[in-house]
Amino acid sequence: MTKKLVVTGVGATTPLGGDVASTWKALLEGKSGISTLDKDWIEKYEVPVTFAGQAAVPASEVLTLQETKRLDPSSQFALIAAREAWADAGSPEVSPERLSVEFSTGIGGVWTLLDAFDTLKERGPRRVLPMTVPMLMPNGPAAAVGMEFAARGGVRTSVSACASSTEAIANAITRLQSGEIDVVIAGGCEAAIHPLPVSAFAAMHALSKRNDEPEKASRPYDVNRDGFVMGEGGAALIIETEEHAKARGARIYAELAGGAVTSDAYHITAPDPAGSGAARAMLSTLEQAGATIADVVHINAHATSTPVGDIAEYNALRRVFGDHLDNIAVTATKSSTGHLLGGAGAVEAIFTVLAIHERVVPPTINLDNPDPEIKLDVVTTPRKLAEGPILAISNSFGFGGHNAVVAFRSYEG
Repeated sequence: MTKKLVVTGVGATTPLGGDVASTWKALLEGKSGISTLDKDWIEKYEVPVTFAGQAAVPASEVLTLQETKRLDPSSQFALIAAREAWADAGSPEVSPERLSVEFSTGIGGVWTLLDAFDTLKERGPRRVLPMTVPMLMPNGPAAAVGMEFAARGGVRTSVSACASSTEAIANAITRLQSGEIDVVIAGGCEAAIHPLPVSAFAAMHALSKRNDEPEKASRPYDVNRDGFVMGEGGAALIIETEEHAKARGARIYAELAGGAVTSDAYHITAPDPAGSGAARAMLSTLEQAGATIADVVHINAHATSTPVGDIAEYNALRRVFGDHLDNIAVTATKSSTGHLLGGAGAVEAIFTVLAIHERVVPPTINLDNPDPEIKLDVVTTPRKLAEGPILAISNSFGFGGHNAVVAFRSYEG
């Protein structure tokens, strides 16, 4: 039996704002959440990249002191986002056994892990905190969310690099369609603005090095793009069956129409330049949604601002949509938020849901000189979408050749 699935709540903390409303407002205004890092470790370790997309509202300003002490920063962001989403959905009354969590991260508790190792080296094993392992586990954020809402229908973590939280949303579809679950809290988070990950990404020439112009560093599709910008934060969506949502009188943002996961099996970091795996993910998502390529009016692209990645995704899009691609409004919101790695897909899924719900596509900033090899209708100022039934997709691709795509349809009641 095929059930209609709907999004009833959204929550986020990002470089643009401490919640969805402030994040969305800043995004539509074309603001950048990227800034210079005021950290002593920049000079201490001579880190070559000195900027990132830091959370606009520190988690310590939202959570209790006990929560910040017992949770890795990634889990802190997860809890903040999930609490907002749950409240936004009207705090659904659901049996704990019929509530599940699909919450992802790309790297996990890197701050906890590396701080603990420093403690071990400098102060010895007796000073290593007993909560270190629970805090550094990649499933730590999902577990924190699961315990917060007493989710006993299963708590899972997909770790597939930058495709992680989009994969979590796709996995939510399977859980809900199984009939065992009524509501899923799905999303992702990341807190990896640490000297080691930043230095490592810089060493592989993945990061932009525009230290003098951080707010202009993330520039998807621009001729002068030179790498992605690290970001941090988290995002969560409340997804439930239409039947359950309508029975409790929930406000519905959009329908979650489909989701698919594929892999390239091509290279550990580089995408397949032909985009075949990414194309299969998009086609499979549309098939699951019962849609054709002509139904798609908007795409929130993965578009990290890397020279190779943006071209590969364009090739995949052209492979799937052909000439119809020229009619699709494409946006690359990492230009404003930076790249939240494992949390990026969930943030961008929310942007896609809001674009459908409010009938407006958010802009791509910093596109001064469009790459002539990438022939897309890139939205650079907010653009209205047509009335009537519309469909949009959100793409995420990650190291290891992971591809994940989700589709959202306007909810017509």
